[in-house]
Amino acid sequence: MKHHDDQVDQDMRRQYEQALAQEPQRRETFTTDSGLPLEAVYTPASLEEQGFDFQQDLGYPGFYPFTRGISPAMYRRDFWIMGQYSGFGSAEEANERYRMLLAQGQTGFSIALDLPTQMGYDADHPLVEGEVGKVGVHLGSLADVERLFEGIDLEEVRQIRTTANAIGPIFLAFCVAAFEKQGVDPSNVRIFIQNDVLKEYISRGTYIFPPRPSLKLSTDVIEYCARYLPKWVPLAMSGYHIRDSGSTASQELAFTFANALAYIESALARGLGIDDFAPQLFTFLSASIDFLEEVAKFRAARRFWARLMRTRFGAQNPESMKLRILAYTLGGNLVAQQPLNNIVRVTVEALAAVLGGVQTIATSSFDEAYCLPSPEAVTVALRTQQIIAHEIGVTNLVDALGGSYALEHLTTRIEREVGEIIERVEAMGGAVACIEQGFFQQELLNAAYRRQKAIESRDKVIVGLNMYQDEHEKVNIPLFKVDPESERRQVQRLRELRATRDAEAVARTLSAVEAAARRDENIIPATIEAVKAYATLGEICDALRRVYGSHEPSTAI
Repeated sequence: MKHHDDQVDQDMRRQYEQALAQEPQRRETFTTDSGLPLEAVYTPASLEEQGFDFQQDLGYPGFYPFTRGISPAMYRRDFWIMGQYSGFGSAEEANERYRMLLAQGQTGFSIALDLPTQMGYDADHPLVEGEVGKVGVHLGSLADVERLFEGIDLEEVRQIRTTANAIGPIFLAFCVAAFEKQGVDPSNVRIFIQNDVLKEYISRGTYIFPPRPSLKLSTDVIEYCARYLPKWVPLAMSGYHIRDSGSTASQELAFTFANALAYIESALARGLGIDDFAPQLFTFLSASIDFLEEVAKFRAARRFWARLMRTRFGAQNPESMKLRILAYTLGGNLVAQQPLNNIVRVTVEALAAVLGGVQTIATSSFDEAYCLPSPEAVTVALRTQQIIAHEIGVTNLVDALGGSYALEHLTTRIEREVGEIIERVEAMGGAVACIEQGFFQQELLNAAYRRQKAIESRDKVIVGLNMYQDEHEKVNIPLFKVDPESERRQVQRLRELRATRDAEAVARTLSAVEAAARRDENIIPATIEAVKAYATLGEICDALRRVYGSHEPSTAI
């Protein structure tokens, strides 16, 4: 009977292909945004050709390999954590924005740090003049962190995230010291530290020290959280910035997981077991505009991770095999032309993340091509998530698109490409070696070049940018501007802090941080004491620079 069914299917497929060939089509070939080839239609035979197996590759939500989601009920139980990436100016100004968003129904928030903070400089350093508080909030000492969290019920917020990477250990120390001073048990606050410094050398650029000591410092955070703060997220393996630098979907996952392997091996070398820390890990991925490819990407990421944890690292705890995903709608897809169109783009990207089964979503604001988001634009971005959650019905199903021949084909294709790229990385010596050799950076340059050529040739259409332009367009959106006096006030507060703190305690604790680094110890206990003494971010980083030096990027590319 099956042979008869196969023959009928083959006959129907031939008839379809003949009919398709007789119809004119818009182009000769069709691909995803990343360049994966697309057939006009997919059938069960398409999956059979890939060796697809329902039980091994798909199964049920909440069960290995978690392709369909990490819990049986998914959004039928709880919606994803809704949070926005926000922060600017002083700690007081950022605090006001966070409280406004929480009052609007946001369930978590992400602390955007300014570039001086991310790169370990105090507000009065000559190199950072004009940058303090510009693209995020400046956090230079414990005093700033205390003001940042003032009036917020920290134990009720579902997730507090940050972009601390090169300064991951210092941000951990800031939080522990601030919570203890407020009488809050740090273990009761849900802190999410990005702490993925390796991707900074690949795509983002906010590094301080060379890659190998930076890997050591990130591992300090993983180890400390595993031992003392097991509810915190000590690492968010980040692909978002890799994708925003021009990568394909498969490269985004592969480079992210290649970095993850470096962190995992480093943590295991400390004597931790894989199940001691893997359940707390997150990954931070983009939600881009090619809808089906993005849904498939999230599903492929979960399946790849589950198999990696079980087969390579021998994880026994199912929680170690569940990849928890924070998705942020891809800012690089937003354009300045006809900016209200960006609301549509963000909606499609957020819907892809929801149908891909992620745990946390941050949505971009339509005015980001012009300025830091205005309160109105941020509210629209949040409302986008709330409309998807409550109004369109997709959250009533678990993995609503699961079983689609096209989607399952793409999921399997992406998963296999990820494995092939990681094999290449490991053959070159692993993630750190590839960073030092410039491999990742060159791959991103090549991918970004191909994308830009496609835009300029109109092979890739961006509405309002390279097609359907409005020559008479007049943009009339409220532009948000940071108070220019904010930087001056920040510098003044820093000087007042230095004049009133216990200078002897600061010197003693900074020496202890430097000594711990020289002994190759975990620096976090000493860093917490330095923070409590009101040593500044720049002073702590300078102590570490004396041990590790500063990273000088290669100019070979």
